[in-house]
Amino acid sequence: METRDWSIQEIARLAGTTSRTLRHYDDIGLLPPSRIAPNGYRHYDAPALVRLQRILLLRELGLGLPQIAEVLERDRGEASALETHLALLREEQTRLARQIASVESTITALRGGENLMAENMFDGFDHTQYKGEVEDRWGKKAYADSDRWWRGMTDAERADWQQRVSDLGHDWIAAAERGIDPASAEAQDVARRHVEWLTGIPGTPAAVPGGDAKAYVIGLGEMYVADPRFGANYATSSGGTHGAEFVRDALRTYAEANL
Repeated sequence: METRDWSIQEIARLAGTTSRTLRHYDDIGLLPPSRIAPNGYRHYDAPALVRLQRILLLRELGLGLPQIAEVLERDRGEASALETHLALLREEQTRLARQIASVESTITALRGGENLMAENMFDGFDHTQYKGEVEDRWGKKAYADSDRWWRGMTDAERADWQQRVSDLGHDWIAAAERGIDPASAEAQDVARRHVEWLTGIPGTPAAVPGGDAKAYVIGLGEMYVADPRFGANYATSSGGTHGAEFVRDALRTYAEANL
């Protein structure tokens, strides 16, 4: 590997992150710089870049910073670990390719007036991919209840559910792009529909009697901002996390007033 190193500004630009984020990673011991220049600037060598790549990959997989620190502490074989990450990324690439083909097939059928093939419409939409994450966050019963509910749906019911999710995402993005107040009546109406959608999913704290729906809804809003997998559902044309932040703020306002 090269013996050169890169400044914090260079690494932030190359990695698509910020100097502030890299300084935070240093503060919590996750990514210390390889050296600090006389002017106080942090610099990073090749091994540090490999470590940062692993951190970003693990973030993409939905792990929080404490969990990432544990993974990196346990496993010091960078090449082997990256091979595991690569396999997971390829699985995700395959799943997305199947989803794209599925949606393209549906569009072709709709435009051509052809009959929809239900068995082809949901290829790649595998809800079980989040099993471990759901069980870690809300327990095995929550996953089992929601899994039973999903598998018990007809193809038409699943299509209706997907459409409901799509409509919510569209309305959230449209409201965020118009720059309305998250506490406005319009935004709060979308928040109400969002919460009603959540309460319709068995196993979630919003649907379980006695569950802490308020904390759950507020926590989800925060996750939409922190987790790029979910934040992408609310991405506006301006990019960044603006759309997810709008959803978070509107949901928090609704939850604090109504739950």
